[in-house]
Amino acid sequence: MDFLQLAKDRYSVRKFSERKVEKEKLDMILEAGRVAPTAVNYQPQRILVIESEENLTKLKSCTSYHFHAPMALLICYDKSVSWKRSYDQADMGMVDASIVTTQMMLQAAALGLGTTWVGHFDPEAIRTAFEIPDFLVPAALLPLGYPREDCQPHPLHEKRYDLEHTVFFDSFEGIKEGKTTEK
Repeated sequence: MDFLQLAKDRYSVRKFSERKVEKEKLDMILEAGRVAPTAVNYQPQRILVIESEENLTKLKSCTSYHFHAPMALLICYDKSVSWKRSYDQADMGMVDASIVTTQMMLQAAALGLGTTWVGHFDPEAIRTAFEIPDFLVPAALLPLGYPREDCQPHPLHEKRYDLEHTVFFDSFEGIKEGKTTEK
């Protein structure tokens, strides 16, 4: 499958089978995150693999968006090493963590696995449940596993704006404030 087709076909899986993810596939997914580009190649990502029943139960106390996946990846970044933009000191750690998460998500799809990007979680509950040190910032959760047989893409999955709605050449002239977000 070519990349663009993979990107189009991948969807957020919200129903997982109980089938465990093979170590070889998990290793490939983690490798995709390891080789992801990061600002100045500082590689601030720190990934917690959550797979024991005890830790999956802890995760369920931090978010209702776990979808009963057989495992999840918690993607954090180390704010003590992430690159800060010199002009305004903006921390690129969240951007780096997002790139890492995206690459892992797409690698999982290429392997026939499903994920859903979860940003809706209580970061303090996550910190407490998993004893995360203060210098690590929880950025994303990636429930991971095999899609259940009855799992389908969300009805809006294929609804996308035309490029003209989101891409501009040389200036933003003509863009209107408050432009509708309807697809």
